[in-house]
Amino acid sequence: MSRKVDISVTLAAPADAATIAAMSRELIEAGLPWSWTPERVARNLAQRDTLVLAARDGERLAGFSIMQFGDERAHLSLFAVRPDYQRQGLGRRMLEWLTASALTAGIASVHLELRETNLAARRFYLRQGFAETGRIPGYYRGVETAVRMLREIRIKA
Repeated sequence: MSRKVDISVTLAAPADAATIAAMSRELIEAGLPWSWTPERVARNLAQRDTLVLAARDGERLAGFSIMQFGDERAHLSLFAVRPDYQRQGLGRRMLEWLTASALTAGIASVHLELRETNLAARRFYLRQGFAETGRIPGYYRGVETAVRMLREIRIKA
Protein backbone atom coordinates (compact mmCIF):
# COMPACT_ATOMS: atom_id res chain seq x y z
CA MET A 1 0.00 0.00 0.00
CA SER A 2 1.50 3.33 -0.99
CA ARG A 3 0.22 6.46 0.69
CA LYS A 4 1.44 9.64 2.32
CA VAL A 5 2.47 8.75 5.83
CA ASP A 6 2.87 11.20 8.69
CA ILE A 7 4.41 9.07 11.39
CA SER A 8 5.87 10.25 14.68
CA VAL A 9 8.94 8.49 16.03
CA THR A 10 9.29 8.77 19.80
CA LEU A 11 10.59 6.85 22.77
CA ALA A 12 8.33 3.90 23.51
CA ALA A 13 6.31 3.90 26.72
CA PRO A 14 5.73 1.01 29.14
CA ALA A 15 2.18 0.76 27.78
CA ASP A 16 3.70 -0.20 24.39
CA ALA A 17 5.30 -3.42 25.67
CA ALA A 18 2.44 -5.77 24.75
CA THR A 19 2.02 -4.31 21.25
CA ILE A 20 5.76 -4.41 20.58
CA ALA A 21 5.89 -8.02 21.77
CA ALA A 22 2.95 -8.99 19.56
CA MET A 23 4.57 -7.28 16.55
CA SER A 24 7.83 -9.09 17.27
CA ARG A 25 6.01 -12.41 17.38
CA GLU A 26 4.23 -11.69 14.08
CA LEU A 27 6.93 -9.86 12.09
CA ILE A 28 10.24 -11.14 13.47
CA GLU A 29 9.79 -14.36 15.43
CA ALA A 30 7.21 -16.06 13.17
CA GLY A 31 7.87 -19.80 13.11
CA LEU A 32 10.16 -19.66 16.15
CA PRO A 33 9.46 -20.00 19.87
CA TRP A 34 8.37 -16.60 21.18
CA SER A 35 11.19 -15.00 23.17
CA TRP A 36 10.33 -11.28 23.10
CA THR A 37 7.33 -11.56 25.39
CA PRO A 38 5.60 -8.49 26.88
CA GLU A 39 7.58 -9.04 30.10
CA ARG A 40 10.92 -9.10 28.27
CA VAL A 41 10.04 -5.99 26.27
CA ALA A 42 8.96 -4.25 29.51
CA ARG A 43 12.31 -5.15 31.14
CA ASN A 44 14.13 -3.61 28.16
CA LEU A 45 12.00 -0.47 28.36
CA ALA A 46 13.15 -0.06 31.97
CA GLN A 47 16.88 -0.46 31.21
CA ARG A 48 18.94 2.73 31.17
CA ASP A 49 21.30 1.33 28.53
CA THR A 50 18.50 0.38 26.12
CA LEU A 51 16.71 2.61 23.62
CA VAL A 52 13.23 1.55 22.55
CA LEU A 53 11.59 3.55 19.77
CA ALA A 54 7.97 3.54 18.70
CA ALA A 55 6.81 4.79 15.31
CA ARG A 56 3.16 5.82 15.44
CA ASP A 57 0.52 6.55 12.86
CA GLY A 58 -1.96 8.16 15.22
CA GLU A 59 -2.62 5.49 17.85
CA ARG A 60 -1.38 2.61 15.66
CA LEU A 61 2.15 1.33 16.17
CA ALA A 62 3.66 1.23 12.68
CA GLY A 63 7.16 0.17 13.73
CA PHE A 64 9.55 -0.18 16.64
CA SER A 65 13.16 -0.87 17.53
CA ILE A 66 15.11 -2.02 20.57
CA MET A 67 18.84 -1.29 20.81
CA GLN A 68 21.19 -1.93 23.74
CA PHE A 69 24.24 0.26 24.30
CA GLY A 70 27.57 -1.03 25.58
CA ASP A 71 30.79 0.93 26.08
CA GLU A 72 31.65 1.19 22.37
CA ARG A 73 29.21 -1.21 20.71
CA ALA A 74 25.47 -1.09 20.31
CA HIS A 75 23.36 -4.14 19.51
CA LEU A 76 20.15 -3.74 17.53
CA SER A 77 18.06 -6.56 19.00
CA LEU A 78 14.72 -5.90 17.33
CA PHE A 79 13.67 -3.72 14.43
CA ALA A 80 10.37 -3.96 12.58
CA VAL A 81 8.06 -1.93 10.38
CA ARG A 82 4.58 -3.20 9.57
CA PRO A 83 4.39 -4.30 5.91
CA ASP A 84 1.87 -1.60 4.98
CA TYR A 85 4.35 1.09 6.15
CA GLN A 86 7.48 -0.33 4.51
CA ARG A 87 9.35 1.35 1.67
CA GLN A 88 8.22 4.81 2.80
CA GLY A 89 11.34 5.89 4.71
CA LEU A 90 10.15 4.94 8.19
CA GLY A 91 12.82 2.29 8.79
CA ARG A 92 15.51 4.69 7.64
CA ARG A 93 14.15 7.40 9.99
CA MET A 94 14.22 5.04 12.97
CA LEU A 95 17.73 3.85 12.10
CA GLU A 96 18.93 7.47 11.79
CA TRP A 97 17.57 8.22 15.30
CA LEU A 98 19.28 5.11 16.70
CA THR A 99 22.56 5.99 14.98
CA ALA A 100 22.51 9.61 16.17
CA SER A 101 21.80 8.42 19.72
CA ALA A 102 24.63 5.89 19.51
CA LEU A 103 27.09 8.49 18.28
CA THR A 104 26.09 10.83 21.12
CA ALA A 105 26.72 7.96 23.56
CA GLY A 106 30.23 7.41 22.15
CA ILE A 107 29.37 4.19 20.34
CA ALA A 108 31.76 3.13 17.56
CA SER A 109 29.70 0.40 15.88
CA VAL A 110 26.21 -1.07 15.64
CA HIS A 111 25.80 -4.84 15.44
CA LEU A 112 22.80 -7.00 14.60
CA GLU A 113 21.73 -10.46 13.54
CA LEU A 114 18.89 -11.31 11.19
CA ARG A 115 17.48 -14.38 9.54
CA GLU A 116 19.51 -15.50 6.55
CA THR A 117 16.25 -15.90 4.61
CA ASN A 118 15.11 -12.30 5.27
CA LEU A 119 16.44 -10.90 2.01
CA ALA A 120 14.44 -7.66 2.17
CA ALA A 121 15.92 -6.80 5.58
CA ARG A 122 19.42 -7.71 4.42
CA ARG A 123 19.06 -5.36 1.43
CA PHE A 124 17.72 -2.61 3.72
CA TYR A 125 20.67 -2.86 6.11
CA LEU A 126 23.19 -3.01 3.27
CA ARG A 127 21.68 0.20 1.85
CA GLN A 128 22.06 1.80 5.31
CA GLY A 129 25.80 1.10 5.38
CA PHE A 130 25.90 -2.25 7.20
CA ALA A 131 28.20 -5.04 6.04
CA GLU A 132 27.70 -8.77 6.47
CA THR A 133 30.38 -10.14 8.77
CA GLY A 134 29.42 -13.78 9.19
CA ARG A 135 26.83 -16.51 9.47
CA ILE A 136 25.77 -18.40 12.57
CA PRO A 137 24.10 -21.75 11.79
CA GLY A 138 21.24 -22.59 14.16
CA TYR A 139 21.29 -19.16 15.82
CA TYR A 140 17.53 -18.96 15.92
CA ARG A 141 16.63 -21.75 18.36
CA GLY A 142 18.54 -24.29 16.30
CA VAL A 143 16.07 -23.72 13.47
CA GLU A 144 17.57 -21.06 11.24
CA THR A 145 20.89 -19.47 10.33
CA ALA A 146 21.58 -15.86 11.23
CA VAL A 147 23.56 -13.34 9.24
CA ARG A 148 25.62 -11.08 11.47
CA MET A 149 25.96 -7.47 10.29
CA LEU A 150 27.99 -4.48 11.44
CA ARG A 151 28.09 -0.78 10.75
CA GLU A 152 31.00 1.37 11.89
CA ILE A 153 29.49 4.73 12.80
CA ARG A 154 32.28 6.64 14.52
CA ILE A 155 34.32 8.73 12.11
CA LYS A 156 37.96 7.76 12.35
CA ALA A 157 40.37 10.69 12.69
